[in-house]
Amino acid sequence: MRSLDRYIFGQLGWTTIAVTIALTFAIWLTQSLRLFDYIVNRGLPADKFLLFAALLMPSFLGVVVPIAAFVAVLFVYNKMVGDRELVVLRAAGLSQGQLARAAVFLCGICVIVGYGMTIYLQPASFRAFKDLQFELRNDLSTVLVQDGVFNEIEDGLTVYVRERLDNGELLGILVHDQRESGQPVTIMAKRGALVKAPEGTMVVMGEGNRQEFDATKGRLSMLEFDRYSVELGSMTGADQIPWRWREPPERYLGELLGPPEVEEDTRYRPQLMAEFHQRMVVPLYTIAFVAIGLAAMLGGEFDRRGRPRRLAAAVIAVGGLEGLQLTLQDFAERTPEIAGLIYLPPVVVTLIALAFLYQRPRRRNRAAVAA
Repeated sequence: MRSLDRYIFGQLGWTTIAVTIALTFAIWLTQSLRLFDYIVNRGLPADKFLLFAALLMPSFLGVVVPIAAFVAVLFVYNKMVGDRELVVLRAAGLSQGQLARAAVFLCGICVIVGYGMTIYLQPASFRAFKDLQFELRNDLSTVLVQDGVFNEIEDGLTVYVRERLDNGELLGILVHDQRESGQPVTIMAKRGALVKAPEGTMVVMGEGNRQEFDATKGRLSMLEFDRYSVELGSMTGADQIPWRWREPPERYLGELLGPPEVEEDTRYRPQLMAEFHQRMVVPLYTIAFVAIGLAAMLGGEFDRRGRPRRLAAAVIAVGGLEGLQLTLQDFAERTPEIAGLIYLPPVVVTLIALAFLYQRPRRRNRAAVAA
């Protein structure tokens, strides 16, 4: 790579990284707000919350990177126009292709990174996110930390906790168990804690009493205890977690194209195929976006005052292309026969942008120049 290419590529690379970080942080912040329920109502630790939120990043990085590359091309080349650098380079005899070489190299790197994310990183991270979310939703210990709420763990079993301390200790516990017909049991204790055992989750209580009502005899019996434990259920055991069908974004390419293994795979086959095509086409939009940026900055007649209209047109074109992508993806999920059409927009737009980039500018006569 020549020194000029290294100079332009350096500016493009750092700008792309900066824009990617800024957009990623903004989107990550908005998406993370939806997860605060796990902290407020379920007592999720801060470190696990950060892991939970970080697993969402690769799911939208595939969209952020093409936009970041497009913004970098517009910013850097427009800055070079304003600093008269392009004037000097054109006067030195550099062609359009030579000026665009650094951006093409950046585009190639972004495409490789994009395919790495869509093929492996995105499904791996989203799968880990959904597994963790599923585990938290089915973990009794995350349900019981809702202070001041009567939590129905399962049919006939209700648990109430007045307060949960930072060390995990539970205060003011009430357990009402009527799973055995005709013999409801109510247990109250001053304090306790949740314990995970091989057979399931248990609440170990201290300083309380156990009240059992015998409906056949109409008699209430009470037992005071210093230590007592109640099994809350076995659904938190590793081998008892309910089966879950993996959604299309969680699957690797082989799982998207593979033969159906369960009934849901057949029912949602169009969505699986649409996800496959979407994974393949998203990195191609990087090429289209960079081509649009180069056509706007380098194509046509050169203007030393900048190209505000072309900047606006490029932004509108990218926005329209993003909207068209989402529309075609929705159509592909409903009508699998047209799934191949989602490859047309980035290919056609790239060809049009390259044709505009390499077209020869019209010669203006001296009168027009003097005017």
